[in-house]
Amino acid sequence: MGTANSNQAGKKGSETASRKTVSIVVLLVVIFALVGVIIYLLVPREQEEERRNVVVTPENIEEVVQQMAEEEFVAPGYYTVMMNYDWHFASGDSVSSDAYVENMVGNTNDVYFDLFLASDEENAIYKSPVIPVGSGLRDIVLDTELDAGTYDCVAVYHLVDDDQNTISTLRVTVTIIVEG
Repeated sequence: MGTANSNQAGKKGSETASRKTVSIVVLLVVIFALVGVIIYLLVPREQEEERRNVVVTPENIEEVVQQMAEEEFVAPGYYTVMMNYDWHFASGDSVSSDAYVENMVGNTNDVYFDLFLASDEENAIYKSPVIPVGSGLRDIVLDTELDAGTYDCVAVYHLVDDDQNTISTLRVTVTIIVEG
């Protein structure tokens, strides 16, 4: 009988050791999995750079135009500006002799813009109609009559979807010159 008890005790000890080994292996797998998840979450991954609108000024226009020329296409929600940046008016309520804005054929969305004095971006001095892709706008008359002088302005373009909901905006500086 002494031998049978010792065989049973050996089997129980062996089963206990097996269970401990399996438990340790499972615990190690869980620890490695957790470490892997933590490393995955903590290691920075390369992300696409966020595109931001650029305020176009006379000083950076050549650089911006060069960057746009290098782009293969205009992505939805982006806009290539084709316009002049100095608008002349004979008087504060006359048609501009040279102001123009084009929504180029390469663009993907219709656009409209609001023109503000740089010192007051809450009250538009001009609100354009929607300009379809491939169309242009000339013969601009300001909605607000300005006295003679030179005014720093900001045109805020709104790229719109088919329901005229704004997709994105673009800000461009414009100089208004009222002769008299």
